[in-house]
Amino acid sequence: MKNIPLLLIGCGGVGRQLLQHIVSCRSIHAKQKVHLRVVGICDSKTLLVPSDVFTMELDDAFLIEVCQAKLKGSSLLTLSNSGQHKVFLNSEIMGKIVDIAALLSRSTGLTVIDCSASSDTTGVLTRVVDLGCCVVMANKKPLSSAMEDYEKLLAYPRRIRHESTVGAGLPIISSLNRMLSSGDLVHRIVGSLSGTLGFVMSEVEDGKPFSQVVRSAKNLGYTEPDPRDDLSGMDVARKALILARLLGRHIVLDSIKVESLYPEEMGPSTMSLASFLENGLPLLDKGIQERVEKASSNGNVLRYVCLIDDLRCEVGIQELPKSSPLGRLRGSDNVLEISSRCYNQQPLVIQGAGAGNDTTAAGVLADIFDVQDLFH
Repeated sequence: MKNIPLLLIGCGGVGRQLLQHIVSCRSIHAKQKVHLRVVGICDSKTLLVPSDVFTMELDDAFLIEVCQAKLKGSSLLTLSNSGQHKVFLNSEIMGKIVDIAALLSRSTGLTVIDCSASSDTTGVLTRVVDLGCCVVMANKKPLSSAMEDYEKLLAYPRRIRHESTVGAGLPIISSLNRMLSSGDLVHRIVGSLSGTLGFVMSEVEDGKPFSQVVRSAKNLGYTEPDPRDDLSGMDVARKALILARLLGRHIVLDSIKVESLYPEEMGPSTMSLASFLENGLPLLDKGIQERVEKASSNGNVLRYVCLIDDLRCEVGIQELPKSSPLGRLRGSDNVLEISSRCYNQQPLVIQGAGAGNDTTAAGVLADIFDVQDLFH
């Protein structure tokens, strides 16, 4: 049986789902002669590790207890401790993660998983990679930070996996890496990479008011608590930046042209969420409707997409043919079209569920297995 030590950063929706996947897949992994040994879990304030990271682990009953506590919004400090684990707080956390990485990298190896939404993890991820550990990310921020940080983090690219930063469990990063490794020159990427905005744009196409659709999306749980976090386009911009950098573009987030679906005067710093939902959103209906009608008169539909080619890296609404893969998109699926030397007349299309804690965590788990063979 091969034991793979894991340390998880981030116990939000994706992190909790990952722990549940690990527990529920024990019998499957046993048939593959692999055991995922969780040797650390941390949120923004607390790190929990076994008393001995070499021989012990946080057992399955405790992992489920962690999931239940975090689902309720409780602190990791509220969990029962019978002397089986150690607790580290606040400023101690990142240093202790590096210490564990240094200990295990020389013997069993370690995979550090970042399922947080923090930009503060970049430094510790870089250090553990330097120590010989592997890193798996669902967190987009380290890969969309300063170019200098990005290059440090990717100094050992075989030790990094980040499929879930762009399309949850969809094989977008791995497909691009295979194409690039084969010498297939990618010259254009266009994609709908927000399940929320995909849903919104396909619903307004049916004639529903933009404000009504956004409220429905919020009620269905498709949006962030404040829908402006989705409507700003910044989440899609981070995904576009990750893809552009993968293609070799040395650009930063500020250099990407991003179309927000609401004006600056309706932003969180000037308008409350309640006022935006009640008063601000309806003011946007007419403009969106006119754009929908104009596109329709041209035989097209509107989609909120990222567009990357030799000259551009931008995010916003585009008119696209109804018959194209993106034009046929309905609901919250993600679709990506990749045009290259080999996929020239007929682009490579990747489509499927590109959002949700379950599919994202599944993508993370697949990445963990993808790097396991680096450890002997």
